[in-house]
Amino acid sequence: MTFHIGLIGGGNITETHARAARAIPGVEISAIHGTNPEKIARLSREHGATPYPDFEAFLNHRPMDLVVIGSPSGLHATQGIAAARHGLHVLTEKPIEISTARADALIEAAKQSKVKLGVIFQDRMKPHIRQLKNWLEQGLLGRPLMVNARVKWYRPPEYYANSRWRGTFALDGGGALINQGVHTVDLLLWFLGDVARVQARTGTLLHKIEAEDTAAAILEFSSGALGILQATTAAYPGYPRRVEISGTEGTVILEHDRIIAANLRNAPAALESVLPDENQSATSAVVTDFRGHQAVLEDFLQAIQQNRAPACDGLEGRRSLALIEAIYRAAKTPDRVVTA
Repeated sequence: MTFHIGLIGGGNITETHARAARAIPGVEISAIHGTNPEKIARLSREHGATPYPDFEAFLNHRPMDLVVIGSPSGLHATQGIAAARHGLHVLTEKPIEISTARADALIEAAKQSKVKLGVIFQDRMKPHIRQLKNWLEQGLLGRPLMVNARVKWYRPPEYYANSRWRGTFALDGGGALINQGVHTVDLLLWFLGDVARVQARTGTLLHKIEAEDTAAAILEFSSGALGILQATTAAYPGYPRRVEISGTEGTVILEHDRIIAANLRNAPAALESVLPDENQSATSAVVTDFRGHQAVLEDFLQAIQQNRAPACDGLEGRRSLALIEAIYRAAKTPDRVVTA
């Protein structure tokens, strides 16, 4: 069968969604909605779609089976709910929204309309990250004791200055943590389970934005493991993300989404040789390597066909947002400690 996709957005990430969709056999981009007429006209020409400045007209376009949302985070629920009520499946960029209340409204709308809802956390699809997940499930690291996650990235001043939404509470929901750090928060929860308690501090140390450009948190997992999380867009010139997990049976280190060390008592099977992720996430917001997004979209289309949950559904996508809310709350309380 042919899937007809509608794209919502018009920025860098919508271009990534378009390239990912075009790489999948049996997928056509039917329509594109955005607020910048020139951008959506160009994208539509490139991908054989119909441009729609008007959102309602876009939602009524047929044939169209699903939408992929790449608009500012604070619009995901409004647009996703409208799409669901038009009978369209919804795949949205991370984070699912900027508050759990809005996320819950979107999850409920998809349920009521009997459509699939997925959240794009493409890192879950990367081979070495999946390998680490398997090792944890197999118990090769033993009982997890400690995790250290560092997202020490850099964004130049114009990254925020040239955007109407980045770094704003209304449309971004915050700054470096909810935008750049959310992928890592998702992985920590996916790897190690729920967090019971949080201590945190945030600061706007470099950029002229209303939200934070730097965040640090101590995480106490329900399992008893401890974690330290750092997220910033102020670490010039920007460094690859690094996640180190130590358990009773050894330590594994991920850097730039590849396992660079696996020091375990019981040696695992040989690592799959993979091409490195070519995205320069540490220094650029542009996603040039769309393989992860393609894998998420392929999984979502299969979920529709097989009537199963996608790799990261709405409830899974909500977990990282709930923890980020807890970190933000902790940073504002006098002792900076809250129950997650």
